[in-house]
Amino acid sequence: MLRILLSCLLSFFLCNTLFAQSPKCEFRGAWIASVANIDWPSKPGLPSEQQKQEFITLLDNLKALGTNAVIVQIRPVCDALYSSKIEPWSRYLTGTQGEPPSPLYDPMVFMVEEAHKRNMEFHAWFNPYRALMDSKKNPNSPSHITRAHKEWIISYGGKSYLDPGQPEVREYVTRIITDVVKRYDIDAVHLDDYFYPYREAGKVFADNKTFAKYGNGMNIEDWRRNNVSIFISALNTSIKHIKPYVKLGISPFGIWRNKSKDPEGSDTKGGQTNYDDLYADVMLWMQKGWVDYLMPQLYWEHNHKAAAFEVLLPWWYNHCFQRHVYYGLGLYRMTDAHKGPWANVNELMWQLRDIRGKCPNSGYSFFSATSFDKIKAPIKDSIKYGYNKYPALIPPMPWLDSIAPAAPVLKLETASRTATLKWQISNPQKEPLRYVVYRFVNNETVNLDRNDKIVSIQQGLEFTDPDAKKYKQCSYVVTALDRTWNESKPSNKVEMK
Repeated sequence: MLRILLSCLLSFFLCNTLFAQSPKCEFRGAWIASVANIDWPSKPGLPSEQQKQEFITLLDNLKALGTNAVIVQIRPVCDALYSSKIEPWSRYLTGTQGEPPSPLYDPMVFMVEEAHKRNMEFHAWFNPYRALMDSKKNPNSPSHITRAHKEWIISYGGKSYLDPGQPEVREYVTRIITDVVKRYDIDAVHLDDYFYPYREAGKVFADNKTFAKYGNGMNIEDWRRNNVSIFISALNTSIKHIKPYVKLGISPFGIWRNKSKDPEGSDTKGGQTNYDDLYADVMLWMQKGWVDYLMPQLYWEHNHKAAAFEVLLPWWYNHCFQRHVYYGLGLYRMTDAHKGPWANVNELMWQLRDIRGKCPNSGYSFFSATSFDKIKAPIKDSIKYGYNKYPALIPPMPWLDSIAPAAPVLKLETASRTATLKWQISNPQKEPLRYVVYRFVNNETVNLDRNDKIVSIQQGLEFTDPDAKKYKQCSYVVTALDRTWNESKPSNKVEMK
């Protein structure tokens, strides 16, 4: 008990030192995994209303922690947690692949709407190539890709994958993803680290026939990397052609290359790397502008012998190529830790502190959402009341859109020392907008960099401040945000004395 109390006090102290430095723009995300029912739904085959309530509870809990984006796995094994005419309903959702939820509803419509109600971005997470979690078992429906196109499937390491070297496969996966972009109001497409599978000793990924057909004189390693790069480039082009504002984000393994293999690599000793083992040349993708953000999975602690957090964090930040880099944090490592660096809140809070202090205009995502409910250490309080005491906007991406909305025109109504703000705005394109309400008290200077002065981020055109009566004088301004988080100039200032 004393150890827990000391840990809590230390994290509280560390967080309080950051209040004044809390950035106004910071990506604060969480992964919600569906494969094996890690996060949502908690069990396959739950009634639709229970699925909905579980998701609402997840969002409410994450919102309370300051989260402004959720990354939801909607395609874990060439299946769908949404209504699709191409791939079957996921068994992780309904209990039996191909069967719709009961009563029938479209989880994607529901999830996107609920996330947006809370002013969270919805990042639709796809696993592009994984087809079976267990190669020896194939409970899939006749329409599943493992049965409809057996020639596309390669079994490796106990799982089955689509063959990335076949052009038809790349086109198929692109079609799956762009179908979602067209039909749903998502904010981003998110891919995880599974391109070619993680290497296993003594096992060969059997794509030799594909290589013989399409290798075109390249060595097999460069050919594999080129296959993935072709896919990423074509996918980004397709997404932006449909909806230019939809982001493409990728969460690669935490090491690009070791310095022993490449002078540009990190000073690490990783047994596997993106470039050499997963054939994912993520640096090329960033340089070419094919992705909008990377979220490397930095699931190691400070002073780790092979992959130290304090080595990898600045390495990725210094290789952003004018794109955004956020950081995937291994919250799950705290769930069963009884000793070592993950047994209390200190390591994770240290990582958060490093991100905020050393990587401006950045952010993080926790893997994964329900880990918070499995950790005994008081990590929720450390984040909610300390690190994320003040709200944050998602960093805008000027290469997508740099034009801010018009400034609102604000008026104030008062009654019984309660301030009611109402505003109007010119929005000829009828773009979905959010609004940020700032309150400054007792003659404070209006300063939009002060996120501690934000009292509401909302979609409505009216705000009532019940706390106005606590102050001798209150000044308010309102700004408008477009869907890529460009912020307008402030409205006219109104005052209540």
